[in-house]
Amino acid sequence: MKDTFTISELKLKLEHFCAYQERCHLDVVQKMRGMAIDSHTIDEIVVYLIQNQFLNEERFACSFARGKHRIKYWGNARIINELKARNISQTIIKTALKEISTDEYFTTFENLSARIWENIHEKNELKKRKKFCDYLLRKGFESQLVYEKVKELEKSMG
Repeated sequence: MKDTFTISELKLKLEHFCAYQERCHLDVVQKMRGMAIDSHTIDEIVVYLIQNQFLNEERFACSFARGKHRIKYWGNARIINELKARNISQTIIKTALKEISTDEYFTTFENLSARIWENIHEKNELKKRKKFCDYLLRKGFESQLVYEKVKELEKSMG
């Protein structure tokens, strides 16, 4: 692989990088830093990508939220933390979370919690409860929701 690129080669390379999958600014900047590009050129290319609609934080955040919820079954807390880690603004995060309807969110939570509860084969009830709660909290569902669900499931079992 060659080490130096002209600005137009870099633009083309990063257009493909952004067109392949939605990216946030941080992804693009890290990619260029990995290619040892100077910060002036990085700024210039980021501006070019934004102006030409290859890079759009709001579009990225909405796509990210939808995908992580529907494919990986993440809850709001995990989605928010992951977007914050990518330097996405609070305003855009709120917009992104609107991509997941309340009905869809609770349906996913219900289906996931039922499946997880069934799949934890633990004789000790306390350990089963802890594993269940830990899993759903790691997925990013709200603690209140998780604890209400575990009580409901224990009642139906007990």
